[in-house]
Amino acid sequence: MCNCYGSHVLRSLLCLCKGVPLDSPEFHGAKGSKVLAERLNLKVSHLDGNDSQHLQQGFPSLLKFLVSGMMNCTKEDMKTLQVDQYSSLVLQTALKLLGGNDQELLHIIPVLLGCNKENLAEGKFIDMIIAGETVESMKEPAFSHLMEVILEVAPESLYNNMLTKLLKNSLFELSSHPCGNFVVQALISHARTKDQMELIWEELGLKFADLLRMGRSGVIASLIAACQRFQTHEYKCCEALATAVGSKNETSKFIVPRILFLDSYFSYDDKSSWSWPGGAKMHVMGSLILQAIFKFQSEWIQPYILSITSMDAEHVLEAAQDARGARVIEAFLASDASTKQKRRLVVKLRGHFGELAMNLSGSFTVERCFNAGNLSLREAIASELLAVRTELSKTKQGPHLLRTLDIDRYATKPDQWRSKQASKQSAYNEFFVAFGSSESKSTKSNKLLYNASMDTSEHEELNIKKDIDGSLISTSVVDDTSSEKKGRKKRKRDVASEDAVGSNRAIEKAVKNFLSSSTPDKKRHNASNQRLKI
Repeated sequence: MCNCYGSHVLRSLLCLCKGVPLDSPEFHGAKGSKVLAERLNLKVSHLDGNDSQHLQQGFPSLLKFLVSGMMNCTKEDMKTLQVDQYSSLVLQTALKLLGGNDQELLHIIPVLLGCNKENLAEGKFIDMIIAGETVESMKEPAFSHLMEVILEVAPESLYNNMLTKLLKNSLFELSSHPCGNFVVQALISHARTKDQMELIWEELGLKFADLLRMGRSGVIASLIAACQRFQTHEYKCCEALATAVGSKNETSKFIVPRILFLDSYFSYDDKSSWSWPGGAKMHVMGSLILQAIFKFQSEWIQPYILSITSMDAEHVLEAAQDARGARVIEAFLASDASTKQKRRLVVKLRGHFGELAMNLSGSFTVERCFNAGNLSLREAIASELLAVRTELSKTKQGPHLLRTLDIDRYATKPDQWRSKQASKQSAYNEFFVAFGSSESKSTKSNKLLYNASMDTSEHEELNIKKDIDGSLISTSVVDDTSSEKKGRKKRKRDVASEDAVGSNRAIEKAVKNFLSSSTPDKKRHNASNQRLKI
């Protein structure tokens, strides 16, 4: 197990006994981006998914025999296996393959933690005597990785034992350590109940500033995501983060820029004189934290809304040109902030939409800005894209963006394009007048957090817009086809009447689609996954 070649053979054998392909995450380990996405509610854990269709014929009795053989060692040998790089990989693979088999895990995990086998026979999972020694071992790279998997697969009763008997009163100490903080992130992300989250918050809720100062932003991000998932301490999260990056005497204007450049701000000696570091890359975790913050209800995040809308135009442009900053802008435009506040930000990008659209990440931002804008803003965006239509159509994202914003129609029939956009907006407004008040904000939040099939960056509001847009487009296609069949006869219609009929049809179709289907846009979903970086 402790040999690099032997470790590889053992992991292959374990996968073979389970009937799992050798290219599976259980063998190679999940990518860091996937682990991060799962911890921040951006992706369902691969252990929770239904992978039964990928299983081949296995040998369960042989798997059990192999794992029990690995556990049949002395306590001193187990200490060696805990901190060895190669044996840790074997043990991680075994645990992942046994995920869901609570009976086996209740026996194996305490042994891995160094508990006496005699205590297991008495029903005592965690031995308090070994708590200090085990926590200290979690600061070792190999054991910290192993501990992350243990927390992920542990049955609820055992997880609760580890939290209350093993890790309680040690969370901040571990969070401060370069390796130990990943154990705390896993602990937070895999909390099962609100009571467990309360215990974690008691130790870390007032430590936001200390954690950010030490560069442990991953712990903060995991805390925010867990509070969203359990709908607890949400306002306190927003308040604690804002306080950590500023002081009571300062305005909230600086909150978003400082989080976008976390390392730059906290490494600066005189923080009161810190300014936007032009040309520097934005902080990955800072971007993810802000994306999570903008999912909260608008009344809880007013300082953040004021901060992002108060940014200088050149800083907004620089953020939109950075993939990490662009995601923050998109999250804000998809938030519960008012339309007026969103347009205040969009206006600052005027004159640069064509430039942004040429970039893959920027094209999503342009589309969000278009959806958030009024008719005059939409026309301004369309005119800028029309100016670069030839170059844009040659890019990967260009054809989709040009088609979505209907730039060809704008180029040939601008009046018809304006009428169509006005009809879309009218249908959208009427829909929310009729149905928007029946759904509370908390319900929307739940759908965003728990709908596993949907990319969390896509909000319900945009899905409704797509339904309305689709219904209007289909209506237009039907009209065009019928007119061709009749020899393209010219029919005079009252424009106002046509808009009203189109609007009513759009509402009916949108309601029907909205109530019967919640299928997300696959292209956008896949593109969003590709853009997640660590």
